[in-house]
Amino acid sequence: MIRLGTRASTLALAQAGLVAAGLRALGEPVELVPMRTEGDRRAAARLADIGGKGLFVREIEQALLDGAIDVAVHSLKDLPALLPVGLALRAYPAREDPRDVLVAHAPGGLDALRPAAVVGTSSPRRRALLLAVRPDVVVQPIRGSVETRLRKLGDQAFDAVMLAAAGLTRLGITPSHTVPLPPDRFVPAVGQGILGVEARADDTRVAGLLAALDHAPTRACALAERAYLARLGASCTTPMAGHATVDGDGLRMIAVVVSDDGRTLLRATA
Repeated sequence: MIRLGTRASTLALAQAGLVAAGLRALGEPVELVPMRTEGDRRAAARLADIGGKGLFVREIEQALLDGAIDVAVHSLKDLPALLPVGLALRAYPAREDPRDVLVAHAPGGLDALRPAAVVGTSSPRRRALLLAVRPDVVVQPIRGSVETRLRKLGDQAFDAVMLAAAGLTRLGITPSHTVPLPPDRFVPAVGQGILGVEARADDTRVAGLLAALDHAPTRACALAERAYLARLGASCTTPMAGHATVDGDGLRMIAVVVSDDGRTLLRATA
């Protein structure tokens, strides 16, 4: 029995279900082990004030190290650049749509938002990139599950919210007036749309099973993006982005660092 640890949100369970289905197709019985992380328990606080994105994975990784679970499934963008000693990322299943989307009350996307429209996002990257193209909008923090954020939009607390396309796809949700944002302008977060499947570094049996779920092009992109993240040494409060795509026999990488107000943008491609 493979014990598969995951956050307890609807999206996290859907993502873990994809990995569980892959393992079951190999003939392995799987038990999902949902866990509430500190990041989930403190959903009202700003991530920058309580320790950053690592709060979404710390308890799950400790359970892995303690032997309480055998595999952990994460949204790769939630994982810090450096893993705890004794753990390894063993599989990167095929990447889902990496783009950001704008979900609004009215059609027309970003250009159709009224002056001083209130847009919800707690991502420093999304905030800065949005202000770079629409400096007139008012960006307000919004946390919680995808469903919670859409409910707040429906309650008229915001004119629009920014979300990851991958989350909506994996949940099977298609809200009205959802517009994908061009990834050349709204460069995705490192690892956005990728699942990171983690195991103990010395567990060779699990490593062999997870190798069957690995998608080589996605792995190449994930490694490039995370190398950039590690080299930059950025915290979760830094508005930065990095997105790699397979280009023939090589990779194409876009890297961006933006000032908080969106007025200064440094961009490099390779």
